[in-house]
Amino acid sequence: MKLYTYFRSSAAYRVRIALNLKGLAWDALPVHLVRSGGEQHLPEYRSVNPAGLVPALDDEGAVITQSLAIIEYLDERHPEPALLPGDALQRAHIRELALTIACDIHPINNLRVLQYLTREFGVDEEKKNAWYRHWVETGLETVEALLAAHRGQGRFCFGDTPTLADVCLVPQLYNARRFDCSVSHLERVHHVVEACEALEAFRRAAPESQPDAV
Repeated sequence: MKLYTYFRSSAAYRVRIALNLKGLAWDALPVHLVRSGGEQHLPEYRSVNPAGLVPALDDEGAVITQSLAIIEYLDERHPEPALLPGDALQRAHIRELALTIACDIHPINNLRVLQYLTREFGVDEEKKNAWYRHWVETGLETVEALLAAHRGQGRFCFGDTPTLADVCLVPQLYNARRFDCSVSHLERVHHVVEACEALEAFRRAAPESQPDAV
């Protein structure tokens, strides 16, 4: 398998974690989202993913985009360890938390949105970062509340093994730290992420461990 990735992309980070948790072999194909105006805009990459976004997974010629679609594909093709375990209600709660991050927080704070705010509306660096922090802090407070409601006694978001929820949470907190968001009070979030970051699969997926890290 080949993964089109960018070291700082939280969506690509999710897929890297999932691949590592599954113990799957994969090759990184870096797509630099900033250099030379963004390699994601090149025709060569647009032929892979017309949206011009990362990640994209090439599994023996079958290309899948959208990080959660990729992860659920991997979970169906390689069911152990399960990233969506349990009964229908448990899986719904896992998706609930994952989608809070992937649909509510991430889309309004990713690179192309921040660049649009700057380019089209003249938003300066301070206001752009304030926008980012507001939505990340608000979203992670929701995640903290969901963990309080559904987490139980396990080390991770739902039990004693990582799930899709953990795969989404770790990259989001990584970015929150990078942008100095006010999240130190989110005790459950931090406990979960600390447990995740102790695992080799998460450490090897981290941005600073990628071949394109600069």
